[in-house]
Amino acid sequence: MAKYEVIAATGCPTGIAHTYMAQEALEEAAKKRGISIKVETHGQSGVEHAFSQSEIDQAKGVIIAADKDVDIDRFDGKRLINVSVTKGMKEPDELIEKILNDNNVPIYHSTGSSKASSSEESELTGSFWHKLYVYLMNGVSHMLPLVVAGGVLTAVSFFWGINSADPKSAQYNAIAALLNTIGGFAMNLMVPVLCAYIAEAIGKRTGLIIGFVTGMIAYTNGTGFLGGIVGGFLAGYVAVLLTKLFKSLPKSLDGLKSIFIFPVLGVLISGTIMWYGSVPMKDLNTGMMAFLKSMENSSPILLGLIVGIMCAADMGGPINKAAYLTGTALLAQGNYFFMAGVSAACIAPPLATGFAVLFNKKAYTAKERSAGYVNFLLGSTHITEGAIPFAAKNPLLNIPSFMVGSAIAAILSYVTKISVPAPHGGFIVLPLVNKPFLWVLWIVIGALVSGFLLSIIAGRQSQKNNVVATPVGNINVGSEESEPTKEESNNDLGEILNKNNIALNVDVSSRDELLQYLSDFSEKLGYSTDSKAVYKKYLAREAENSTGMEKGIAIPHAQDKSIKGSAMLIAKLRKPVEWKTFDNKPVDIIISFLIPDEDNGSNHLEYLSSTSKLLMHDEFIESLRKAQTKEEILKLFK
Repeated sequence: MAKYEVIAATGCPTGIAHTYMAQEALEEAAKKRGISIKVETHGQSGVEHAFSQSEIDQAKGVIIAADKDVDIDRFDGKRLINVSVTKGMKEPDELIEKILNDNNVPIYHSTGSSKASSSEESELTGSFWHKLYVYLMNGVSHMLPLVVAGGVLTAVSFFWGINSADPKSAQYNAIAALLNTIGGFAMNLMVPVLCAYIAEAIGKRTGLIIGFVTGMIAYTNGTGFLGGIVGGFLAGYVAVLLTKLFKSLPKSLDGLKSIFIFPVLGVLISGTIMWYGSVPMKDLNTGMMAFLKSMENSSPILLGLIVGIMCAADMGGPINKAAYLTGTALLAQGNYFFMAGVSAACIAPPLATGFAVLFNKKAYTAKERSAGYVNFLLGSTHITEGAIPFAAKNPLLNIPSFMVGSAIAAILSYVTKISVPAPHGGFIVLPLVNKPFLWVLWIVIGALVSGFLLSIIAGRQSQKNNVVATPVGNINVGSEESEPTKEESNNDLGEILNKNNIALNVDVSSRDELLQYLSDFSEKLGYSTDSKAVYKKYLAREAENSTGMEKGIAIPHAQDKSIKGSAMLIAKLRKPVEWKTFDNKPVDIIISFLIPDEDNGSNHLEYLSSTSKLLMHDEFIESLRKAQTKEEILKLFK
């Protein structure tokens, strides 16, 4: 079994995008450091890549980047960092560095007896508000599939007419009635499941049992999802309280406690409180729903503005989820208009990124353009998270741009009285929308506005950086009239590369034979006086850590007193040779650096940095592969 230096768990409430984006970010950060990592994902399809006890025991530390319960108690005795899934996406390098090298990272103890200071304890388990959010989102993540299933089935039943499930109506249809009934059962489980899994995150199995009963009382008494939330925290903390009160009982009675004492007393205490607390909660829930419904009629523009800003504020985060939860709660009560604005505001941002890269292709890298095109598909299916990388690139300007488009889409949806009876699915549920073409038009208009703003911002940013992502063969080129930046003037690759330094169709059969060829080549060109010494330095560098990269490229380098001055050598091989690389593929393009012994490191590191930046662009690598002459290759690097 493989041994991992670091293990991590990621999870978000919906389990669709954030979970896997955080996973990828952490894996990439570990890969850059040469650190082995295993990431356990808690997505909508369940737990994947689950840790074995052996993997937990052997790991140096644990990173939890999740907004849902991931069973933290199994990491008892391990160095542990617990943060939101957003931090896992945005700060993976810092988290890897901290878990490996920060001695202040505390050891987690499931009994709560950590020796960490109060400030360290906060870092260990997350802030109080973060813990509450994690508990809440555990309930939401289990509730959402029920809402989607029930909402879609109920909506489909309306194909036969709005009263097709009513036996007294002329529109009555047996199939529609069946779909409506099944969908209704699923929707009715929303509050009990929400309540139960909030409680489960707090009080484990006992909390789950108490939470289901408390949630049923909340649902029956008409408290809505507010009652489910309050009941979940109530049931969970009642379970925790009972655990503490009966802690002194003999261990032989553990079975009796879990089967009899805790369920009976917990359901009695929590159920009684919820029963008598339902009246004010029902009034509060009814008042809030009535207020939102009145806004749909009296202030649709203001309502759309608020919903648009909320949905685009954090792309699937807590603010976005607040709007979405309100929409699903109203949906369960037969209000299909509110969800139209919420869905429109969630669909617009990813579509906007697609339009942005179409409007100004040169302002985006190939990877960003590909992501933008993919977002047309993601957005169409109501997945907002694809817009997050674009928002994170320049949040102070890009997030407000998303808000503008989302607000426009939501406002137009409310003004024109569009109804969407399904809580998810995006354009897939268009047959269920009362004005489908108009709804799509409003969303596209909002996305176009955001996309236009994003393209302008990206264009200005690329000009400011003097780096424009241009078509093949013109990577990292600024305006001809602009002055070179300090960085460009200090590490110009043209200073160490000329046509004679490039070799084509080099015929070698192994890595070491290639390194010998480069050593001889360096002496032949007059850059070194001792090819054997250079060859030994090449081998020593490879023994220390392979210089094989990926996509068939390696960057071997040698530093020796026999080397007279910095030089760059390029070799394209006739046949690929085996090399230890990130993607485990052979190498056929060599970019080598010769470094004089007196170089203190700054110069050659700048040249390496410039080359690495070029190799981040797929267009550059493609151009390099297509280049047939030394002149073409030289032009690419200069």
